[in-house]
Amino acid sequence: MSTTPPLESAVARLVTELDYDSIPAEAIDGARRLMQDQLAVQIGCASLPWSRTVLELTLASHSPGAAHVTGSAHTMSAADAAFVNATYGHGFEYDDAHRSSSSHPGSTVVSAALAVGEETGATLREVITGIVAGYEVYTRIGILAAPELLERGFHPHGLLSAFGAAAVVAKMRGFDAETTVHALSIAMSHSAGTTEYTSSGGSVKRLHAGIGTRNGIRAAEMAAAGITGPTTFLTGRKGFYRSYVGRPVAENAAQQFTPDAPFEITRVWIKPYCCCGINHAYIDGARQLAAKAGAVTSIRLGIQSGGDVIIGNQNAIAYAPRTIEHLQYSLPFQFALAITGHGNGFRVHHDYLSGALDLGPDSAVAEMARRVRIEVDTELDAAYPGRWVADITATYDDGSSEHVFVDNPLGTAENPMSADDLDAKFRDLTAVAMGAERSETLLKSITASDPDLPVAEFAALLRP
Repeated sequence: MSTTPPLESAVARLVTELDYDSIPAEAIDGARRLMQDQLAVQIGCASLPWSRTVLELTLASHSPGAAHVTGSAHTMSAADAAFVNATYGHGFEYDDAHRSSSSHPGSTVVSAALAVGEETGATLREVITGIVAGYEVYTRIGILAAPELLERGFHPHGLLSAFGAAAVVAKMRGFDAETTVHALSIAMSHSAGTTEYTSSGGSVKRLHAGIGTRNGIRAAEMAAAGITGPTTFLTGRKGFYRSYVGRPVAENAAQQFTPDAPFEITRVWIKPYCCCGINHAYIDGARQLAAKAGAVTSIRLGIQSGGDVIIGNQNAIAYAPRTIEHLQYSLPFQFALAITGHGNGFRVHHDYLSGALDLGPDSAVAEMARRVRIEVDTELDAAYPGRWVADITATYDDGSSEHVFVDNPLGTAENPMSADDLDAKFRDLTAVAMGAERSETLLKSITASDPDLPVAEFAALLRP
């Protein structure tokens, strides 16, 4: 790797030199919480319309293999199974998030690691190591691309997922450093996806995780077969950062990938609300104001520049959502759902999707949303880099006003969901789909996290 630049070399070494015994206990716990949340979302979202379509499409054209589709007896190649499972896991805006990279690593790394683990006959020890390797590569590359990647209109998850999946395969299949560089470099050629869905909709957004995960696995398979990529794939003049982000990274960026750098997987954000994570701080604030909702005449929401692109004024349908994608990316409507007491969970969004909840222009939620004014505040950009915060001012009918500021929304590493709440989310998503008894059995297996448990035995718990 003498011709490989320092950053690309450091990324590859992070993957090849990582071993289970060197992973801190808090990072192992982060991987366990991530796996618990991601598998619950996969199981709960497998019946959504686009999830069923993806499964039917894949069954018609998949490659044979030993990896299972979650919640079914269907087996296929690791790449195809991970494509379906990652789509399930990212299918309803309820999967984990990573604040500093504005992305959703869990659907990629959990799906890829379990599928490859079934294919190779691994134990949970190898799966957890693969999850950590993939998560760290995905998020640390993403941190160096923030906030411009999102502000330029790219969907960070669509671009980063291929890197994460390729790193999972490289770790679990024992690639050397040179092959790992090529796997990640080829993964860059699969990086794609913008956030235009926030304005004009499109269920393809649900597939961004699956597309990236499958492509990352394929990229690693290509590298193993001898296909090569440019070794300057991150730092070259036409590499990832200059092309996608519009700037080079700092000269010391390789330090982000050294063994003593903090493990990002210790900072998993588990979502309590079923919508874009940038909404979450505003939802927490709205819940604080709910008791006075009837007296609200206007609401000012200060927002960061990147947030405005996704859920604010630059989202063309923010004040008039017509599809579920619009609703989950509409700050005015998510705020209104919260302050009026409807809530922002799985059920309310599923009801809207099925037509059971009317949020048309004459609804109370739409009327409240019209009272919301969103203003970009660049001072928030400077003061809170890497964090989505909410600056809220409510004005009441008596002329008084109330200010609420939320820095760390519920579910973030700074304000984590309790173990009981995490378990409750798991049961809510899985009990109906697989039955309460099997749900509890799976939950106990995840929380026990026996590293010597064969993946085949664990995966059997995910089937009917």
